[in-house]
Amino acid sequence: MDFPIFHLDFLNNRTLIAVIAILHVVINHSFAVGGIPLVTLLEHKGYTSEDPRWDKLAYRIMKTFFIITTTLGAMTGVGIWLSASLINPASIASLIRVFFWAWFIEWIVFVTEVVLIMIYYLSWKRSLASPEAKRKHIRVGIGLSIASWITMVIIVAILSFMMDPGSWIERRTLLSGFFNPIYLPQLAFRTALAMIMAGAASLCLIGVYAKTDNPFRLHSSRLVSWWMMGWLPFGVLASWNYWRIVPTAMKQNFGVAISTQAFEQWHGGLVMMMIVAFSLVLLLIIWTTMADESFPVPRFVGVLPFMVLILFLGGFERIREFIRKPYVIGQYMYSNGIRAEDYPLLQKEGLLTHATYAAVKTITPENEILAGREVFKLACTRCHTVNGLNSIRGNLNKMYGKTMPWEADKIAAYIGTLHTSRAYMPPFPGSEAEKQALAKYLVSIQMGG
Repeated sequence: MDFPIFHLDFLNNRTLIAVIAILHVVINHSFAVGGIPLVTLLEHKGYTSEDPRWDKLAYRIMKTFFIITTTLGAMTGVGIWLSASLINPASIASLIRVFFWAWFIEWIVFVTEVVLIMIYYLSWKRSLASPEAKRKHIRVGIGLSIASWITMVIIVAILSFMMDPGSWIERRTLLSGFFNPIYLPQLAFRTALAMIMAGAASLCLIGVYAKTDNPFRLHSSRLVSWWMMGWLPFGVLASWNYWRIVPTAMKQNFGVAISTQAFEQWHGGLVMMMIVAFSLVLLLIIWTTMADESFPVPRFVGVLPFMVLILFLGGFERIREFIRKPYVIGQYMYSNGIRAEDYPLLQKEGLLTHATYAAVKTITPENEILAGREVFKLACTRCHTVNGLNSIRGNLNKMYGKTMPWEADKIAAYIGTLHTSRAYMPPFPGSEAEKQALAKYLVSIQMGG
């Protein structure tokens, strides 16, 4: 209520965050948290085997990871802060207050990570001068791997806190928020997924960088596949444990989260499609581990596991974000950016009264539609648009039709009870007069802008 509203009606605010955040997570998981340990392993393989092809391959993969993480990865990391601060400043401000010292430590670790990745990549050719130089270089890779993972350790605590704050609701301490019920299961899941995605990304690059040396491409693909196979059981176990710990109320949103409200009834089929896709990935990994020169794996096959895993990670992030609704911070702040404890006051005195940047403070017959528009901006635009993605006009057309005139009284009645029929919707946060004004504004957009 203390910030002006930023709204993209054509795109939808949450879509803006989703595009930036999912791209960042794919890069972070595949090329940093999982990618650096795998590259270090390949470099160590070259050191112990005294085969320069392993070192050359590790350097080429690292070059790709380095360029992507220091450009797209860095920009999308900043983009998450920018978009979240624009779209839901109240939630990001609350997280900063709770996790100030955790984020302070994370920034120190992040700076360390940046320094180490520069040293690791830029000193690679110099490390070929002697075995001692190579040993030191590998140790830098190990340190960089640890720093990358510690960044995940801290950030996952914040992400899991947003799903279930646990005892923080009563205790309000950093440690109670950090070690929330979902923290360790989600950390285990993301760690395993990052390692598997790094392997899939490396398989793609091996097909590019080792394409002229079929025997070595076979050996390197086999090593990476064994890496993925080693992490896969841990990932399956972590996935099961993560799902087990998710609160029951959130699981009830799963059908809508995985396939949208319009296709909720198909979510079982979509789950089966995901299982089939992962089974295909597993078969491709097994094929790679067992392949030989008489029965090689085509280069294009290496792309498939990575594409499937990207789709899975994107779907996982969508589901994780959706199932915590109607909250943006579980049990504490609703997805509209309003704290649960502020609801009684706002429902009594009104949203507009306490909104610093509202164009209207008092509702009159003359300004009722304008007031309803302001209420819509305050209460609805974190998730809905007027005419764009997830548009309120589209939803109302489905409910009341496109040709028959909408009735404000019916819409107002539905607004007051929609959270009981749609568990992912927060209760209406304003007064009765604001509810009526919002309904009249919605009626006005049936034929208008």
